[in-house]
Amino acid sequence: MKKRTQMILVLLCAAVIAFGALLSGEASGLKDFLYGGGNQQTVTITREEYESLQRFEKLGIIMDYIDTYYYQDPDDDLMIEYAIDGMLSALDDPYTFYYNEEAWSDMWADDEGTYAGIGVQLLGNYETNEVTITQVFRDTPAEKAGVHKGDKLVRVDDIEVDATTMEAAVSHMRGESDSAVEVEVIRKGEHITVTMYRAVIHINRVEYTMLDEHVGYIAFYQFAGESDAEVSAAMEALEDQGAKSIILDLRDNPGGWVAQAVSVADLFLDKELLVYAEYRDGSRDENWTKDGKTDIPLYILINGNSASSSEILAGGLQNLGRATLVGTNSYGKGIIQYVIPVDDTNVDGFQFTVAQYYLNDGTAVHKVGIAPDVEVAMPEEMEGTYFDLGDLDDPQLKAAWELASEADGK
Repeated sequence: MKKRTQMILVLLCAAVIAFGALLSGEASGLKDFLYGGGNQQTVTITREEYESLQRFEKLGIIMDYIDTYYYQDPDDDLMIEYAIDGMLSALDDPYTFYYNEEAWSDMWADDEGTYAGIGVQLLGNYETNEVTITQVFRDTPAEKAGVHKGDKLVRVDDIEVDATTMEAAVSHMRGESDSAVEVEVIRKGEHITVTMYRAVIHINRVEYTMLDEHVGYIAFYQFAGESDAEVSAAMEALEDQGAKSIILDLRDNPGGWVAQAVSVADLFLDKELLVYAEYRDGSRDENWTKDGKTDIPLYILINGNSASSSEILAGGLQNLGRATLVGTNSYGKGIIQYVIPVDDTNVDGFQFTVAQYYLNDGTAVHKVGIAPDVEVAMPEEMEGTYFDLGDLDDPQLKAAWELASEADGK
């Protein structure tokens, strides 16, 4: 069980279990369920729990009618899944949603970095409703089919894709190796449709290289799996190769687990408050780094698709004077989600927003983003261009490299 961007343990109360039983149609009305009507065993609960469950009695009544009188045998499990979807959608929060069994399994497979699919990373914009392909992983069906970073994903087989259906599209793109999937994207106003065959994907979340004798470059694609350890290993390797300054590329990194952002920040800071989460009741959860930093000059690349944990890392290091940010304003996702299983069977789960986070000085990020120290926009004709790792034809990377070179006295 994790918090979007931080590990947690969550205990589910008995009321949730009772609610699940109520929805399943096993109870004929709330009183029978609670007090043993028919063949039900008696369950004793407190008045407070009883009054809480009363709110859901209508669902149980409707479920009983459907089970008894609907003209075909209903799919109870699917009805419950849709009821959960409807309940969560009423929050009008695009970051709060249910994972059915398939989606739950896919989500954890994605976190582990190995799955059968096409090999793209997506970012949904919940204001424009667009879904952008922010990364096409190397040696994957998507790369071989000519899908480009920056393409707008609009259809996957029969699924019309926007920010609200993105999770369904992601689940659908997973499947058996060698099975076909048709994808439609928009590139510079042109609709492009390609058919590709799913394959086992091994995600490369961190890549690195030396840009010259003294400047090291790390491309960091997502805070998932053990990517914080991969960044640490990349740092060590680059310093062993003579790096005197580091460029950390967070462009198009949609974020992930908060704990990993803190872990990466810890490489560059002694004991400092990096970020804190504030909950509805006003309580706070503070995230601190610990002593043991490196003093190597650090430059971080960001853009409009750098979100969530990317903003925690970039904004925190900028705020503490530890990094120079280059690029364009970041996305502005300044809220945190819990990701938990529905019950101890761990076959399905859900995520929901629990807090807003702030940088150490109280700066809010949500719907604002992080402004770079040095603004360098990507030329319009280069938007969506896929550059090879460390290619200095990339204008934003070149600008960061020039700053890093100056810091090294070159």
